[in-house]
Amino acid sequence: MKQDFLKYQAQTTPHPLGIQIARAKGSYIYDSDDNAYLDFVAGVSANSLGHCNEKVNKAIIHQINTYTHVMVYGEFIQEPQLNLCKALIKTLPNSLYSVYLVNSGTEATEGALKLAKRFTNRSEIIAAKDAYHGNTAGAMSVCGAEQQNSAFRPLVPGTKFIEFNNEEELNKITTKTAAVILETIQGGAGFIEPKNNFLKKVKDRCKKVGALLILDEIQTGIGRTGTFWGFENYHVVPDIIITGKGLGGGMPIGAFIASNKIMSCLKDNPKLGHITTFGGHPVISAASLATVNEISNSNIIPETLRKEQIIRQHLQHPLIKEIRGKGLMLALIMESSNIADTVILTALKQHVILFWLLYEKKAIRITPPLTISDKELINGCEILTNILNNIAN
Repeated sequence: MKQDFLKYQAQTTPHPLGIQIARAKGSYIYDSDDNAYLDFVAGVSANSLGHCNEKVNKAIIHQINTYTHVMVYGEFIQEPQLNLCKALIKTLPNSLYSVYLVNSGTEATEGALKLAKRFTNRSEIIAAKDAYHGNTAGAMSVCGAEQQNSAFRPLVPGTKFIEFNNEEELNKITTKTAAVILETIQGGAGFIEPKNNFLKKVKDRCKKVGALLILDEIQTGIGRTGTFWGFENYHVVPDIIITGKGLGGGMPIGAFIASNKIMSCLKDNPKLGHITTFGGHPVISAASLATVNEISNSNIIPETLRKEQIIRQHLQHPLIKEIRGKGLMLALIMESSNIADTVILTALKQHVILFWLLYEKKAIRITPPLTISDKELINGCEILTNILNNIAN
């Protein structure tokens, strides 16, 4: 199968990890030889409730037996879509109550950018250097990482970049700006949190000049950072939210969310301002609803902060220069990229799944399922510590 995988399936890197997957359950992924791998990545923050969660699976099976795709998004009234939107609204401030369901976080980025331009009748977008908002042409245009973008130019024009957490650059946000788009916590750049009320100061500047604030909650949202939405940690309310990843509990979904006043401009002049065939697919929406309900109605969110402390307590080592992030969105910052590479690849051989970040090459991603147990966390941390001890010696 590996030869066929390399021959017939398009690759994203020269050296994929290449584990042949047989099944997955809870915090573990099993290969074709039935080796169990402790999953410290959760499908890059997507498997919020672990693998094959019973409530998510039950919702999927029920919906498959009821109906699957019936019509393009927004034409028929479909209970799974509507109930998901209502469940999301319950988690949000009163100003955010209109949900547009799409297929991925990247598509949510595209929709949010279009929405901001349409509502403000402006074309300029302000984004952050070393941001990551997706990999389509429009989303790449607001990713300030030239090492990724240069091979694909020209991209969508009209974007200016500021440095995350640099208040001195906020004067670049002007009356020409349609929106500022930021990750609530910068992901690919190294899980960098906002400091000194940076997000609130951006929002204040946007309000002053009539621009909108778009916060990318694709990775920080849905309970991963100890609140349902990451922005709740930083005392700011955006005008538009982008979500995806963990929203689907392992299934592909995204959404952008705004007020009805803002969102309504996509339905007329012109009609069909944003359209999607499979966005809000009823089976995916059912899985997402089960995920949102489980996270909202359990102790998963406060437990996320407690589990963060377990990781921080059990991963104290001289080779770890810093642990960045919040909740179960953490990055170990190592002395060098070579050490990070060695740890990730050695851990895989010892059946612990870790992963890299896009731009910060000294970082090791730790984003396990929110349902991971204390015992599993401690076991994984002990394996990593032993690996670091061997490297140090």
